[in-house]
Amino acid sequence: MKLFRFLGNEILLGTLIALLSVFTAMASYFGAMADSNQNAHEIEGMKALNDGNVLYLESNQIWIQDDGNYDNWYINYDTNPDIALYYEGNFTDSLYAAIERNGGDEYPMDDQYVQELFADANELFDQSDTNFILGSQWDFRGDQLQLVMLIMALGLALAAWGSLMHEGSNLRSLFSAFAILSLTAGLLIYFLAVPTVVG
Repeated sequence: MKLFRFLGNEILLGTLIALLSVFTAMASYFGAMADSNQNAHEIEGMKALNDGNVLYLESNQIWIQDDGNYDNWYINYDTNPDIALYYEGNFTDSLYAAIERNGGDEYPMDDQYVQELFADANELFDQSDTNFILGSQWDFRGDQLQLVMLIMALGLALAAWGSLMHEGSNLRSLFSAFAILSLTAGLLIYFLAVPTVVG
């Protein structure tokens, strides 16, 4: 059969070995780069999360101090002006702005006060979430590239074994056919199932 003779051709097997070697190496390299990017984003995510936690705790401490100072100022405002003045001197700029915005008769720590106080911490939490999502996407890309590499390496092994057999062997042609299938499957997975990570 002409097809079996063509599949056992020395030039075809040599071409398959070359192509499968190149694509196996490329999949391995891109997989390593995906793992590196995954690690980088996870480290950045942890860093942003830790910094966000620090800022959140600091902001929470400021809120507690403002709340205590405002309560003591409010209690002493009419009866002990000197004590009230002491507590007023400990107000933060954010609390002054909230009092001015809400008037002296209402509890000043409104949503705007809280949002402004925790804005930096929340921004870092958002950065952390973004980095963890990107790290997860790079991880999935790396996993898919490992699958491509596995299929290409299998095809490479089949082509190599086929090339060691004598030219008229049916097994040589069969190994060559499976190597072609591996090359095709690897390329299809690479182009259709390996996601592109943007960001």
